[in-house]
Amino acid sequence: MGPTAAGKSDLAMALCDQLPVEIISVDSAMIYRGMDIGSAKPTPEEQQKYPHRLIDIKDPAESYSVADFVHDAKREIADIQSTGKIPLLVGGTMMYFHALAHGLSDLPQASPKIRERLQQEADTQGWPALHARLQAIDPESFARIKPTDAQRIQRALEVYELTGKALTAQWAQREGGLEQPIKAFAIAPKDRVVLHERIAKRWHKMIEAGFIEEVRALYERGDLNIDMPSIRCVGYRQVWQYLSGELPRDELDDKAIAATRQLAKRQITWLRSWENLHWLDSGLGVNKISKQLSDNIH
Repeated sequence: MGPTAAGKSDLAMALCDQLPVEIISVDSAMIYRGMDIGSAKPTPEEQQKYPHRLIDIKDPAESYSVADFVHDAKREIADIQSTGKIPLLVGGTMMYFHALAHGLSDLPQASPKIRERLQQEADTQGWPALHARLQAIDPESFARIKPTDAQRIQRALEVYELTGKALTAQWAQREGGLEQPIKAFAIAPKDRVVLHERIAKRWHKMIEAGFIEEVRALYERGDLNIDMPSIRCVGYRQVWQYLSGELPRDELDDKAIAATRQLAKRQITWLRSWENLHWLDSGLGVNKISKQLSDNIH
C-alpha cells in the first residue's frame, strides 16, 4: 500500500523477480479501460512481463462497487493460491484494502428511484443542502463526507432511507473479511516534501505523455459525465473541467497537483490507522526495499 506516486508499482514488479508472487491491482482507476496515463497504469510491456489482475475489467461508464472488488479479489486470491503462489495486492485505494481485510457490512443494493429523486433535489438545492441532512441522521458520515461529495452523500442518504439505519452503523457490522493471514506494507518517502515533488513530476510526465488527449477521448464519447466514479478520479476530474471550459489551462496543473496531494494526505491518514503495518522508506530504492520485503516474507 502507499500514497499515490510513492513507487508501489515499481516495487511490486521488482518483487516478482524475487518471490513466487502474482499481482492483484487494488486501484479504483486502473479497473477502467482507456484510463491508462492518468491512472499510472503499468505499460502493456510491463503487464506482459508482470501480469496484473483486476486491471482493464470495466468500461468507464460501468459502475464498480467496493463489494464488487472484494468478490473479485477473493476469487483472484484463491486462484493464485491454488497454484502455490503468493497473492501480492498492490494499490492505493484504501477503502478496497480495508473492506477486503476487515469485511463489508450487508448494505442494500442501490435504488434507482431514490437516487433519481436525490439527484433532482440536489439539482435544485445543491449537494451541500443534502449533506446537511446527514448531521441529524448520521453525524459521523456528516463529519467524514465533504459537502460537495455527491456520490457519498447520495449513498449515505439512500442507505438511511432504505434501512432506517445510518451508514456508519451499517459499516460497524462488517462481515466476511479474509481468513488468510496478511502481511501489510506501506511504501512512502519519509519526507512529505519529497512525495510532493514526485507528485508534481509525475503529473508533468503524464501531460507530456498525452493525458489531456486521453481524457478528451473519454469526453467526446458523450456517454460519460463528471459525476461518474471513473471521471471523478483525481486528474481526470481536473482535465474534464478544463475540457468543459470550467477550468482555464493555466490553472489546470496547479489544481490537479493540489488535488493529488490531498489524495496522498488522505491515503496516509488511512495508513496510519492500519494495525501491524510495516513502513518502507521509498528513499532506499526499489532493490533494497524488495530485498527487505523478500527477507521479511520468508
